[in-house]
Amino acid sequence: MATKDRTIPAGEFKARCLALLDEVARTGRAVRVTKRGRPVARVVPLEEHEPASLRGSVLHETDLVSPVEADWDATT
Repeated sequence: MATKDRTIPAGEFKARCLALLDEVARTGRAVRVTKRGRPVARVVPLEEHEPASLRGSVLHETDLVSPVEADWDATT
């Protein structure tokens, strides 16, 4: 069963932003921010399955300016 988001006015969110971010991270419970009673934003915890690093995903080349060994067709 999903828990209901905590709802707070924008002024309170502004005053307590850092503490609320810590609370969302700690509890996993989202916070809905309202202005004049209407929802305008939702602060949610990050998903755990997001990639932590791009390490190993980039090819490292040592020489980027030398010609490559390729047969180029100059007519196209």
